[in-house]
Amino acid sequence: MSLWTRISEALAALSQGEGLSAVFDRLRSPPERSVGFTIAVIALGAKMAKADGQVTRDEVTAFREVFNIAAADEANAARVFNMARLDVAGFEEYAARIAEMFASERSTLCDLIEGLFYIAMADGFYHPNEDIFLERVAEIFGLPDTEFRALRARFVPDALPDPYTVLGVSPDAPLADIRAAWRLMVRETHPDRMIARGVPQEAVRMAEKRMVDINRAWEEINQERAA
Repeated sequence: MSLWTRISEALAALSQGEGLSAVFDRLRSPPERSVGFTIAVIALGAKMAKADGQVTRDEVTAFREVFNIAAADEANAARVFNMARLDVAGFEEYAARIAEMFASERSTLCDLIEGLFYIAMADGFYHPNEDIFLERVAEIFGLPDTEFRALRARFVPDALPDPYTVLGVSPDAPLADIRAAWRLMVRETHPDRMIARGVPQEAVRMAEKRMVDINRAWEEINQERAA
């Protein structure tokens, strides 16, 4: 049974009146967590896209890039997206359920936020309502404000990203402390470690992008300090 078929079955349960809590309770263990993760990202992303008043073709395309949706699965994927984008109401419950599901894997929640940032920026504009939406989701996920701002700095041009923000360290921190922060982020983010933990493949793809940004930030700081 394909991922999207299982997603379709979960949505059918919701449409027949089964509560979101009950559906997500069945999606706690691998491989079913991939179903919950995918539903959450698409639902939250669709609701976020609606938060700025419109859902653009670029945002829909961003979903396809994140999920590598096969032609045979596009109908089910579109069903998830269309159900979720009806309005902004209800996003907090989706966020709370996914936060509960991955409470012991904070990096996975960070990956989900990254996917939402990617979708938010797909149309080239970061709407204030999208910022409010993402900040609230990050709060529900328990992400510290410093981490949220670091993510925003990586994705939003107007956020004036800098390598210190990406690594979550002060520009005045000793190089040894910055190196320690970088190494910790690399260990937590490494795709091999995430695969070993059984996290969804979609989260692994987000981690691969984050690894590039983390290493680039460390290289910039290291070169700056060596100058």
